[in-house]
Amino acid sequence: MRVTVVRPGELGEPELARWRELQRATPSLDNPFLSVEFALAIGRLRSYVRVAVIEDGGKVVGFLPFERHAFGIGKPLGTWLTTCHGLISVPDLAIPAREILRACRLSVFDFDHMVAGQPTWEPHESAVRPVPMMNLTGGFDAYIEHVRAGSPKNYKTVRYKERKLAREHGEIRLSWCATDPEVMRTLTGWKSDQYRRTGRVDRFAQPWIVELIDEMHACDTPSFGGVLTMLYAGDTPVAGHFGLRTHNTLVGWFPAYDPEFARYSPGIMHHLHMAEQAASHGLGQVDMGKGGREYKAWLKNDVTHVAEGRVSRPSAAAAVHWIGRAPVNKARDIVVDRPSLYRVYDKVLKGFGRVRTSLQPEPVEKEPSGAR
Repeated sequence: MRVTVVRPGELGEPELARWRELQRATPSLDNPFLSVEFALAIGRLRSYVRVAVIEDGGKVVGFLPFERHAFGIGKPLGTWLTTCHGLISVPDLAIPAREILRACRLSVFDFDHMVAGQPTWEPHESAVRPVPMMNLTGGFDAYIEHVRAGSPKNYKTVRYKERKLAREHGEIRLSWCATDPEVMRTLTGWKSDQYRRTGRVDRFAQPWIVELIDEMHACDTPSFGGVLTMLYAGDTPVAGHFGLRTHNTLVGWFPAYDPEFARYSPGIMHHLHMAEQAASHGLGQVDMGKGGREYKAWLKNDVTHVAEGRVSRPSAAAAVHWIGRAPVNKARDIVVDRPSLYRVYDKVLKGFGRVRTSLQPEPVEKEPSGAR
């Protein structure tokens, strides 16, 4: 086998077509974060993005999009921004991971959302975790009946809150594939506020991420596109989501809601309406991403799996990287595996967010131009 490393923008039309062909042929690769359009977009915005093109007998058999950082530290494409990574290849491609690292000039490669079971990465998997899915292949009615039967109390509560919201604020409706940039700004504003309130890093404080989101929002092809949804009560937006889709799968990415409506559980309400619209537009599943949120447990009716692990080649850089990362990864695994600890972790972060917000100086109002 031969491995060539290029920038995404250097791929020619035959390679782009081959990437799409390989992805479409394997159900486990049906995720927009594995689509070539996503790799091209990040490649235009980040100089460290590369693609390993794998050939066998002169024929392209696989692609690995990745990030190459200083000291040969390798990361999956969009590592902390996305929820799925993988080798886009022919089924059961058997190329040793260290051979790929050597060709890519990488000392170490950490992953935590790798498509589980790929022969290249499977020997290096340290954990395999479920990803909750909303399977809509049987239609929305079949899906919602599963939710109602599995969690009757939760379902009844959400529908009660929906009726109450409608009575007090107006008819409930969902806008699918909203194109207005102001709707996107409303959503990202809520999300930035949520990040600050919960002690997380505000991703939208980075201009390149805002640019990426805007580019994805404008993309709409049969096999890939951005989907912006917004739930309204009357004319008032209360909850929204921006995600990416393939021809069959919508992936959760940035959900948020107006905290003034929190008592109505608008986020869960939005998910149900979004699933209904996804099914009506021919999508077969909604990937909610792995994580400790309890609402995912009763909204799911299917799962897929992603893997965590690490590959390294003998080097000083790999050793230093392991020393720095091992305690963090161990602590994260302990929290993820124990819902009670996750709730404590989430509570602590929210407390930190409240303190951080309270310490921010009040904005100073500027005098109008010409005022004395």
